Amino acid sequence: MWSPYLCSTMADEIDDNEDGGRRRALSNARVLGFIARFWLRRKGLFAAGVGLTLLAIGFDLALPWASGRLIDVVSRGGSKGPSAVDAAWVAWAAFVGVYLGFSLIRNLAMRFWIPLAARNMEEMTNEGYARVQAFSSDWHADSFAGATVRKLTRAMWGYDSVTDAVTIWLAPSLIVLVGLSVMLLLRQPLAGAVALVVVAAYIAVNLVVTARYVRPFNLKSNALDSRIGASLADAVTSNPTVKSFGAEARESAQIAQATAAWRQAVMVTWNKFTDVWLGQNLLLVLLQGGLTAAMIHAWSRGTATPGDVAFAITAFMLMSGYLRNMGENIRMLQKGLDDTEDLAAWEGLAPQIADAPDAPEFQRGPGAIAFEDVTFRYKSAGAPLYDHFSLEIAPGERVALVGPTGSGKSTFVKLVQRLHDLQGGRILIDGQDVAHVTQGSLRRAIAVVPQDPALFHRILRENIAYGRPDATDEEIVAAARKARAHDFILRLPQGYDTLVGERGIKLSGGERQRVAIARAFLTDAPILVLDEATSSLDVETEGQVQEAAEALMHGRTTIVIAHRLSTVRGADRILVFQNGRVVEEGRHGELKAAGGVYARLNAVSEGVG
Repeated sequence: MWSPYLCSTMADEIDDNEDGGRRRALSNARVLGFIARFWLRRKGLFAAGVGLTLLAIGFDLALPWASGRLIDVVSRGGSKGPSAVDAAWVAWAAFVGVYLGFSLIRNLAMRFWIPLAARNMEEMTNEGYARVQAFSSDWHADSFAGATVRKLTRAMWGYDSVTDAVTIWLAPSLIVLVGLSVMLLLRQPLAGAVALVVVAAYIAVNLVVTARYVRPFNLKSNALDSRIGASLADAVTSNPTVKSFGAEARESAQIAQATAAWRQAVMVTWNKFTDVWLGQNLLLVLLQGGLTAAMIHAWSRGTATPGDVAFAITAFMLMSGYLRNMGENIRMLQKGLDDTEDLAAWEGLAPQIADAPDAPEFQRGPGAIAFEDVTFRYKSAGAPLYDHFSLEIAPGERVALVGPTGSGKSTFVKLVQRLHDLQGGRILIDGQDVAHVTQGSLRRAIAVVPQDPALFHRILRENIAYGRPDATDEEIVAAARKARAHDFILRLPQGYDTLVGERGIKLSGGERQRVAIARAFLTDAPILVLDEATSSLDVETEGQVQEAAEALMHGRTTIVIAHRLSTVRGADRILVFQNGRVVEEGRHGELKAAGGVYARLNAVSEGVG
C-alpha cells in the first residue's frame, strides 16, 4: 500500500538516478509551455488547424438548433400541404448539412494537424538527442542509456498526446460545452443553469483530481517504466558477461523485480484513473437527469415546445459525448505532460561543458601541449587531483604516462580533450586555450586508440571511417592495411561490409583494437593518444602493430598511457605520475638506473612478463 507520506512527496521528488540525482517534477504549466513553443514554430499550419477546428465547432453547435427546428416543423398541427412538406425537407436538409459540414471541415483540419505533429515530433526527438549528446561525460556516466532512450521516445509520443488533447479535443470541447450551455440558458434558463453548473463541476473536478489524485502515481509509474528500460539495456548489452557467469536466471529475476515494481505502481495509477472515470459518469447522470427534469417541468407549464425538448436532448447527447471525451483527454493530457516532463527538464539543464560564446574552430598545428597552473577536481572527490599542475609537451614529442591506477594518467588525456572543465589554470594546444575553441573541432584534432575500443553496430567500413566519413574506399583500405587489419577483414563473410555487432562484439579484442588503430590512421590528427593500444594483441600481431604505430607516430605529438612498461621504452620522455603529480621524468634507461618509482614499476612489470 502507498503511505500517506509517499503520496504527498512523490510528485515533488522522483528519484531519477538515471539523471544523476533527485530532482523536483516540473509543473504542468512549464511542460505545456515547452510543447507550445513547438506549435508556434509553424504558425501557418497551427493557425490553419485552429481556424478550421473553430469552424467545425460552429457547425457542431448548430446541430441542436437544426434538430429542434426539424422537430418543430414536423410536429405542427394542421394540413400537410406542399408548403409544410417543403419546410420539413428544408429543415431536414439543414439538419443533415450541418453534420456533413462538421465532418468535412473537421477532416480538413486534420490535414494541417498531421504535418504539424509529425514535423514537431521529429524535431523534438532530434533536439532532445542532440542535447543529451552535449551533456558531459559525468552526466552520461551517471545515467542509464536505456532509461535515456526510453525518455526520449516516450516524450515524442507524449507531445502527440498533449497536442491531440489540447488542440483537437479539449479546447473544442470547452467551446462546445460552454456554447451549448449558453444556448440552453437563453432558450430555457433552468436547463441552461443546470448545464452550466454540471459542466463547470465536471471540468474542475477532472483538472483538480487528475493533477492532485492521479499525477503523483503516474510520475512514479513513469520512473519505474524508465527503470525497466535501463535494466533491460544494461543486461542486454552485457549479455556476454551474463553468459560467462551463467547468470541468466539471476538477471531474469532482477528484471522481474523491476517489472513487478512497475506493475504494482501502474495498477495504482490505473485504479486512480478508474476512480476518476466513475466520478465523471456520475456527473453525466446528474446532467442527464437535470436537463430532462428541467425540460419536463417547462413542458408541463407550457413554456417548452417539442422542438425545445429535442434541442435539449440533442444538446445532452452532444455534451455527454464531449464530456466523456474531455474526461478521457484530460487523462491523456496529464499522461502526455508526464511523459514529456523529462525532455522539458533537460531543456532547462545547461550543458555541463559548453562552448564559449562565438568560440572559433580549433586550428590544427604541430601539436604543442601546455598545462599552465592547472587545478582540477572530480565532482565526487574531496581534494583536487591536479593542484597547480604545469607541464609542456613539444610538437612531435612521444611522451609516455606511467604510474599506478588513479595517479592521473587518464585524467591528463581527458583534460586535453576537454571532457572536463578546470577549476583553475588553463590548457593550451598550439597556443589555443582548449576552453575557448569549439569542443568538436578540438576533439577531431586528437586521435584516440583506447584500451577497449567500442565499435558501432555498423559495417566495418563505417567504423573505420567514423573520424572521416567522407574517406574513399581506397583510403579506408589503406588505413586498414597500415593497422594490419586488412587481412582479417577480407576473411570475414562480407569483408568491409560485415556488421560487427553491438560494441563490436562479433570481433575479438585484438581485431577491435586494429580497427580502432585503422580509424586513427585515417583521421590523420596531429595529436595521437594510445591508451594501452596493443594490450589485447598476441605477440606476433603486437609486433606488427607496433611497427605500424611507429609510422603513425612519426611527425605527431603522441601520448602513450601504459601499464606494460615494455611498450614505452622508445618514448622520448617518460612521465611517472603519482597522486596527480609528475614525480619522475626521463628516458627508460635513465629512470631505470635511478632506482626510483619507475624502477620499481619496471621490476614488477618484468617479473609479471
